[in-house]
Amino acid sequence: MKTRSLVVISAGLSQPSSTRLLADRLSAAAVDQAAGLGTDLSVRVVELRDVAHDLMNHMLTGFPPAALEEVIDAVSAADGIIAVTPIFNASYSGLFKSFFDVLDKDALVDKPVVLAATGGTGRHSLALEHALRPMFAYLRAATTATAVFAATDDWGADDDLRTRVARAAGELVREIDRREPAVVTDPFALTASFEDMLAGT
Repeated sequence: MKTRSLVVISAGLSQPSSTRLLADRLSAAAVDQAAGLGTDLSVRVVELRDVAHDLMNHMLTGFPPAALEEVIDAVSAADGIIAVTPIFNASYSGLFKSFFDVLDKDALVDKPVVLAATGGTGRHSLALEHALRPMFAYLRAATTATAVFAATDDWGADDDLRTRVARAAGELVREIDRREPAVVTDPFALTASFEDMLAGT
């Protein structure tokens, strides 16, 4: 059985939050569908509210505190990402955007990503297409065709939400399955021996 890693980013501000609930549903569906493909999918959930102060410190100083650095490294090393944000003023939350602002510019290149969001009404669902998808396109992530939006009313219409979650999760795990495991290059690793460098080769 192959082993792959999934990092789930939840930008919910309250505890509990519908944003985290949607993130958990997506990750559970991804684990189930990955198992059907013979892949053991390990999941790490990151609540951005827990590193919110670290994010601001990083943006002000240019240096991530240890806890935030560990999260950034986990995202870079992940084989897939589920990114879930609440929708505020017709776009992603500031906390959500701040996290992706501090990632290395190549951290998400060709990395499979499911986009998801929560909001009070279905009128906010287009934010997935006019706000989130362009941002992840800029980051060169491989976003799934299906994005998942959950409005307050969707939690009552459970079958419809479950169908959309299952479709998005299936697209994600198929993209993860067809790729080689993610490899993170150490920017400080030596690419030549000291002997070669001294010889000028």
